[in-house]
Amino acid sequence: MSIPAKKILIVDDDTRNIFALSLTLRSKGYTCLSSTDAARAINMMQQDDTIGIVLMDMMMPEMDGYEAINRIRDDKKLRDLPVIAVTAQAMPGDREKCLEAGANAYISKPVNVDVLIDLLNTYL
Repeated sequence: MSIPAKKILIVDDDTRNIFALSLTLRSKGYTCLSSTDAARAINMMQQDDTIGIVLMDMMMPEMDGYEAINRIRDDKKLRDLPVIAVTAQAMPGDREKCLEAGANAYISKPVNVDVLIDLLNTYL
């Protein structure tokens, strides 16, 4: 099985989370980009057609993941881009809230790498 050429964009305000996810995914052969700011991440998506999926932290300052996903879904160019909500919120209803906001899938922190790889294989 070969790794897709599309890039993974990791959006998280905590650089430690970006570092850990990037390191793990790169070790598996994926190419990763990152942003600590959702508005900048959306700009990156609009400029780079090689981004194949977004891992979106849901709880960020200024623009949270819910608003960011809403903007992605409202953008004709980006609306079909797969977004996986990545969040520390794991209470009943949080998964549904993320999916209702427009996320394709949901994964809680700490991220189970095997589950994440399965999701990437599904959407890339």
